[in-house]
Amino acid sequence: MDTKLKGDIAEQALVLKALKREWGVLTPVGDRLPYDLVLDVDGALIKVQVKSAWWDVKKGNYVVDNRRTKTNRRVMRRENYIPTDFDFAFLYIEEKDVFYIMPAEVFISYGSEIHLVKEEKRQRKPRSFQYREAWELVRGVAADVGNELEGD
Repeated sequence: MDTKLKGDIAEQALVLKALKREWGVLTPVGDRLPYDLVLDVDGALIKVQVKSAWWDVKKGNYVVDNRRTKTNRRVMRRENYIPTDFDFAFLYIEEKDVFYIMPAEVFISYGSEIHLVKEEKRQRKPRSFQYREAWELVRGVAADVGNELEGD
């Protein structure tokens, strides 16, 4: 399966989970923007980047590259994201149907790869573990945005 298809599957998995939470989902036209989707959470618009994890046999865990990949016909370039590109990164492990949900600043703070836990039983958990299924982070930011709007 190519990476574009894996990315499409991850995005649609997020759409389904967002709709089940009664969140709205907006899809940008084209893929020129630094985010993949916008979630409407209680009226707050949250820009999200969606990444699909792959299994790294040597390291024994799932991995996500936290850089932007730009390609044209001949050249593939990787660039770092900046904090204003999106609000949250949603990292999807398709085989487990699990999302890791990280604020943009956290996602960007990693080197070039983020390692994700395969099983919760593992004794030494990587830093990323606290973001496993952390949907409350998104709702918290949405509530903060709503409070700011009410104060205007």
